Amino acid sequence: MKEINKNNKSFEDIKHFDENGVEFWYARELQKVLNYSEWRKFEGVIKKAKASCENSEIDSSDHFVGIDKMVQIGSGAIRKQQDYELTRYACYLIAQNGDSRKKVIALAQTYFAVQTRKQEISEKEYTSLTEDEKRFYQRNLTRKGNYSLNQTAKNAGVKNFDIFHNFGYKGLYNGETADDIAKRKGLRYREDILDNMGSDELIANLFRISQTEQKLKKDNVKSEKEANKTHYHIGKNIREVIAKNGGTMPEDLPTPKKSLKQLEKENNKSLRKK
Repeated sequence: MKEINKNNKSFEDIKHFDENGVEFWYARELQKVLNYSEWRKFEGVIKKAKASCENSEIDSSDHFVGIDKMVQIGSGAIRKQQDYELTRYACYLIAQNGDSRKKVIALAQTYFAVQTRKQEISEKEYTSLTEDEKRFYQRNLTRKGNYSLNQTAKNAGVKNFDIFHNFGYKGLYNGETADDIAKRKGLRYREDILDNMGSDELIANLFRISQTEQKLKKDNVKSEKEANKTHYHIGKNIREVIAKNGGTMPEDLPTPKKSLKQLEKENNKSLRKK
């Protein structure tokens, strides 16, 4: 959906991904797309959205992450500027609490509602998807799962997230790190390994992610060393379950011919031609 406003920007144009592939939006950029000229007024909408989140018994800090940016002002000087990293759900709540007289707000409400619904399909709907559609669906779940796991791991004392995630991969992939997996798959430098997995392999990783988060919380882990060990053991346990059930080990599952990024680019090209 290309919502055109005075800035000629759409909600997809301003979407970002963090180092773990989790999508987010900057509040300052969303402010412009939603045609709010003053940060003060837009911040009021954010506060209402956060209150809506809390009223639904959802921790707003998981969806509205406050950050400080250093920006250059007219004189060339640098000053600190408050901003937020927003999840899709946070953007949806902001749209719901925005000025309904603005046409772009109505568009935002529809856009984020539809996109959120796409992520919550039923089991029957899932079975009717093609393999590539299942990959997109499971990849989105792993993005959200990794984001949530990282928050829990941070609370457990984790500082080096690359090492933390490698412990999980090593448990699940019989000692392979993320780099080892990428090399085995023949990927380019820094190419996302999760974007190059089939749906079954993504499901195994999603199980690793969710079970690790639950274990960290249940055991109230409070050290980086213990968190890394927990991630490794969860990955190894899942591997043992796969072996016990006669399943295919994740490293033996086929790598799709095209990454999800390639498929997305091809899809965008075909849409532009229509």
